[in-house]
Amino acid sequence: MLASEETYSEAAWQSEILQIVLLLNPKYIKAIQSAPVRDIDRGAMREIDILLIDASGNVDVIEIKKPFNKCIVTEGLHRDNHIPMRELSGSVMQVEKYIYYLNRWGADGEVALTEKYRDKLPQGFSIKITNPTGIIIMGRDNNLTEIQRRDFEVVKRKYKNIADIITFDDLLRRLEFAIKQFSAEA
Repeated sequence: MLASEETYSEAAWQSEILQIVLLLNPKYIKAIQSAPVRDIDRGAMREIDILLIDASGNVDVIEIKKPFNKCIVTEGLHRDNHIPMRELSGSVMQVEKYIYYLNRWGADGEVALTEKYRDKLPQGFSIKITNPTGIIIMGRDNNLTEIQRRDFEVVKRKYKNIADIITFDDLLRRLEFAIKQFSAEA
């Protein structure tokens, strides 16, 4: 898919990620695509790309964008730094809002999500909203310079308390590493 990345929709990327996300994040037992979250401020429902549920019932979110180049950090410098592109900043804000919505939804959200996904969860299992975190999967890092990669790492670590920002290339490296580990152990 990465060889012809622009021919796939964001929904297609989400479906593909859904197939490998639990393998790469073994703390999670369930990944649910297009999960609802209540925007209490606007009285509307929003849709999270992927809702992750861990073995204790706690939820986290994944936001997936298409893996196009030039959406991570600028090519040019601003005060000797490659700064985050609008797409990256916007994705961070989107994840922060989903986390905000989940936290505001609170106990009512726990009940609503548990009820909605009861048939997909173990019997007696309850979903909990306890300071969710987020993961953003977007862009490519294969064409970044070493300096851009370092500046991108600074940005990723800045948001580490809220979100993990992963490029599709990094996701692929993680998958290849996991496959090698499983093959070596077998």
